Amino acid sequence: MQKNWSLVALSLLMSLVLTSACAQTEQEAALIKLVEPQLGDGVKVDSIKKSPYLGLYEVIAEGNIFYTDEKAQYLFVGNVMELKTHKNLTKAKIDALSVMKVANMPLELAIKQVKGNGKRVLAVFEDPNCGYCKRLRKELMKIDNITIYTFMYDILSDDSEVKSRNVWCSSDPGKAWNDWMLNGKVPAEASPKCMSNPHERILALGSRLHLSGTPAIFFEDGTRIPGFVEAAAIEDKLSKPK
Repeated sequence: MQKNWSLVALSLLMSLVLTSACAQTEQEAALIKLVEPQLGDGVKVDSIKKSPYLGLYEVIAEGNIFYTDEKAQYLFVGNVMELKTHKNLTKAKIDALSVMKVANMPLELAIKQVKGNGKRVLAVFEDPNCGYCKRLRKELMKIDNITIYTFMYDILSDDSEVKSRNVWCSSDPGKAWNDWMLNGKVPAEASPKCMSNPHERILALGSRLHLSGTPAIFFEDGTRIPGFVEAAAIEDKLSKPK
């Protein structure tokens, strides 16, 4: 008899847990329907979860974090700080969300260049009008046995997109990019027939990765180096065990 009561108690406990989980899921789904239309055209909510902060719900949308109340009447934008440790909890979460392995990036939007055996891989975000990007490109030329995916991240000047489009639409985008970045050779004007231009999609990717400047280097494991670095520093990172 005691064994039977134990089974009944366990069954009731599991039922309560499942009921609670379902209720929470339903509430999160309801919150998504309320919040999503308020975030702007085309913005999708990736997830909503109850946070440990004052009963607020954490909203993750396209790599950004917001907070809302249980009825989605208010939206809180800002950082949650832990006073005891002075840790920025929101930033820590955003940094974690911003980690993206090179293999998981939309590599069809990048210029692919292979040197040597190409076994080592990195991705770089560069603007055609970025002086530090041009210096970085010279450093990248010193590295062998590497595959470089270049995302033309046009954020610095009005004509950055024009230059990148001309490169993208050339017969050899890798050569055209290097000619411009290394030697200042202006790429030929793109044909009106060239309709392929990943500009907007690359901007969206950069926004999701919280890139605010160029250059930015991403390694296979998703770690990054913002700004200009010399070839030796890149080699050091590439040589470390994955």
